[in-house]
Amino acid sequence: EHVPDGQTVVWQNPNVGGSYQVTPAQTYQRSDGRYCREYVTEVLIGGKRQQAYGTACRQPDGSWQVVRG
Repeated sequence: EHVPDGQTVVWQNPNVGGSYQVTPAQTYQRSDGRYCREYVTEVLIGGKRQQAYGTACRQPDGSWQVVRG
């Protein structure tokens, strides 16, 4: 939530031996006033790399909901 667009966040999951990174690509405000972020996620598990793109929007309670993945 606090990372600027284009800055990658990386973390490790020792339980499955995987690494993950998320890069917010674009932040914008919808016509209903909610803020949304497009993002790119990259996962490396068991030597296999996968990439996914999506959009998440901030809910009134402060949580984020994936609206397109």
